[in-house]
Amino acid sequence: MDAFYASVEQRDDPSLRGRPVVVGGRSMRSVVCTASYEARPFGVRSAMPMAEAMRRCPSAIIVPPRMSHYAAVSAELMEILSRYTPLVEALSLDEAFLDVTASRALFGSGEEIAAKIRADIARETRLTASAGVATNKFIAKVASDQRKPDGITVVAPGEEATFLAPLPIERMWGVGPKAAEKLRNIGLRTLGDLANASPKRLSSVVGSSWGEAICDLARGIDPRQVVPGREAISIGAEETYETDLSTREQIELALLSHANRVAKRLTATRQAARTITLKVKLPDFTLITRRVTLPEPLADTTSIHRAACELLRKLGPSAPRVRLTGISASNLVREEEEQATLFPDAAANKRRQLEKTLLDVRERFGDSAVRPAGLAGDLPRGTDSPARRVPPR
Repeated sequence: MDAFYASVEQRDDPSLRGRPVVVGGRSMRSVVCTASYEARPFGVRSAMPMAEAMRRCPSAIIVPPRMSHYAAVSAELMEILSRYTPLVEALSLDEAFLDVTASRALFGSGEEIAAKIRADIARETRLTASAGVATNKFIAKVASDQRKPDGITVVAPGEEATFLAPLPIERMWGVGPKAAEKLRNIGLRTLGDLANASPKRLSSVVGSSWGEAICDLARGIDPRQVVPGREAISIGAEETYETDLSTREQIELALLSHANRVAKRLTATRQAARTITLKVKLPDFTLITRRVTLPEPLADTTSIHRAACELLRKLGPSAPRVRLTGISASNLVREEEEQATLFPDAAANKRRQLEKTLLDVRERFGDSAVRPAGLAGDLPRGTDSPARRVPPR
């Protein structure tokens, strides 16, 4: 999709059309989720600090993100894609791979299928999409960005390496600004340069496991299959705050909110997690992560919160000042795949059943119908949240 979040906002609010729109928190400490094409000539891009985005484009209109709405629109998009093949691998709300090899007899060539999909999306959602058509996933991904917005790029079989060769090294998956700088320092500037470099030379810069893979991708070789219905490898929640959290009470309250959100998603997808990770970012942007792998999977708010608070305590006797907190659950297992333990935690099982009951209540009466007692007061004010204050204990 083309500037998906911003495009949805411009579609829904005609007053935003043709104007620079930045989707993200209104706080200058927030970051840009996405920017409309009108804002991009000013250098505004995703993940940029909001303060920098507004410095570059003072006329930009900041619109708070509506993730549940974007998810609903995404469901419409995925339904359109599934009409043409069951082999749809969603990468995010606004991007997916499709394997249409077996669909050509019914719908035509890859280019024709891409054109039909884009026409369906435009007609049914009033949004635009760009497509890449190629023999493998990497080439299709790179091609999809070539003629944005609202374009198609086709790379014919046998033309993969020629198509990639002149592109800058930043177009390679996994090569961020720091890695790109290191590669340029050894004389590698294009994907063609990467294709001609020895894996050993690349490994000295990007690591041994990635050096050989980069060579293959730069030569247009990518054997990965489209994997439909791929499940998330982790489920998380985090928040950046208007004012740094400075007490353990504030941080633990924030973690309770995260734990509640993670538990809801685990319960809704009938999963449990064996590993809990705590994430905090200090005022100087230092990022600290700590994780613990538990003896049995968990999926309830209380257990997740306890694990996160224990990780917090291991950071030291006094709470650090933090600008961001987060919890993620990984090493996920589905309920039916869980192995029974010799001494099951009866209390944890009761909490999980309670979580399921709460989910049913929320589905019937809305998210605000019920929540943990610890969240009955106000929460720390996040960059994407309405004004709130932290209550005394």
